[in-house]
Amino acid sequence: MSTELRRLRNYINGEFRDAADGRTTEVVNPATGEAYATAPLSGQADVDAAMAAAAAAFPAWRDTTPAERQKALLKIADAFEERAEELIAAEVENTGKPIGLTRSEEIPPMVDQIRFFAGAARMLEGRSAGEYMEGLTSIVRREPVGVCAQVAPWNYPMMMAVWKFAPAIAAGNTVVLKPSDTTPASTVLMAEIIGAILPKGVFNVITGDRDTGRLMVEHPTPAMASITGSVRAGMSVAESASKDLKRVHLELGGKAPVVVFEDTDIAKAVEDISVAGYFNAGQDCTAACRVLVHEAIHDEFVAALAKAAADTKTGQPDDEDVLYGPLNNPNQLKQVEGFIERLPAHARVEAGGKRVGDKGYFFAPTVVSGVKQDDEIIQKEVFGPVITVQSFSDEAQAVEWANGVEYALASSVWTKNHARAMRMSKALDFGCVWINTHIPLVAEMPHGGFKKSGYGKDLSAYGFDDYTRIKHVMTSLDG
Repeated sequence: MSTELRRLRNYINGEFRDAADGRTTEVVNPATGEAYATAPLSGQADVDAAMAAAAAAFPAWRDTTPAERQKALLKIADAFEERAEELIAAEVENTGKPIGLTRSEEIPPMVDQIRFFAGAARMLEGRSAGEYMEGLTSIVRREPVGVCAQVAPWNYPMMMAVWKFAPAIAAGNTVVLKPSDTTPASTVLMAEIIGAILPKGVFNVITGDRDTGRLMVEHPTPAMASITGSVRAGMSVAESASKDLKRVHLELGGKAPVVVFEDTDIAKAVEDISVAGYFNAGQDCTAACRVLVHEAIHDEFVAALAKAAADTKTGQPDDEDVLYGPLNNPNQLKQVEGFIERLPAHARVEAGGKRVGDKGYFFAPTVVSGVKQDDEIIQKEVFGPVITVQSFSDEAQAVEWANGVEYALASSVWTKNHARAMRMSKALDFGCVWINTHIPLVAEMPHGGFKKSGYGKDLSAYGFDDYTRIKHVMTSLDG
């Protein structure tokens, strides 16, 4: 007996609509491996319509006052709180995440981040006006860039959508947002909520695959393209955007080093690092996935981390005891399994290393020790619940190995020595360095990386500034 699938639709110019050519894709719940909805597979006509709507809405939205934009965003934040349970249900169906953790760890920061950008809308600052040439006064205007094409990932569909639309709309831009083809449900629900508050055309959502995203980036209308995704996807976006010199905002992969010195409180470090490594099934660019431990405590640390992994539980969303749910899709499960299957002979699987069950895409909390700096599992992003452990001998070697990857998003240092912590925070070539903690984020502080982790910042006033452009205005005092 077949169950009728729920029908998701694009949101363009204030109304829900199917793809122009009627094409759809099935959306699968990764906790069950079963389809629960269909979503439009948007093509050129859909992208054209969304961009036209955003372009038509831009002049009026650009000319609203910061106070008006703030008021609208505060209403959106309130509406998200009021309809939190609906958003949670959609996100859990999207991702298979634990219900309780989605409620406690995603809704509050999302709402807080929207409210932060609502405040940022009224805090645009520039250098003071003045006479830098006799008889002439200069002022600096900060303006929205225009239409923004935005692509959100599947690991945090709701929260990454907020990171995209909130600063863009706060700055006076209009948006065409595409969620991942595997996780469109919560973003479509967001469109319903936001559409009741913003003027039509200011916020548009189209669903589809990577070809849909490519059409958005290549479209002549957007002034800016923003993506959170893989390095490969980011490079493709940068290449496409270069053809007409669009601005590009990229938040890409990570391979976060976690440098643990011999004076660390091992029990506390293991507890915090295991949570930061396994939360969201390790599907986080900032996950504590690459641990470097001083040789003096290596064996003790590995044993404790393996036990923590064995005590960590994955399972269905309604199980209150689980830390994380499934990997997002069968391809991601295959990727994680492949890393374990290809481990070199000198590597040791201390815990996990295998799929859990035959329903959904679950993978056990895994610890791999004995790995070397040039091993694939050290150099490439696994994006799963896998933590590797290396043994280092001194601070210089720790810095060399920590920096010795192509990613540069996040890192952490674990030590009681303040001077050492300060030296390491300077030496580590990453956009974020946590000290004796790993993974907390706040709306007021920037998040973004270097090297192949991309460029541009999310969150904070820096992230807000990325969605503005600077104009110099000079006027004569003589007439």
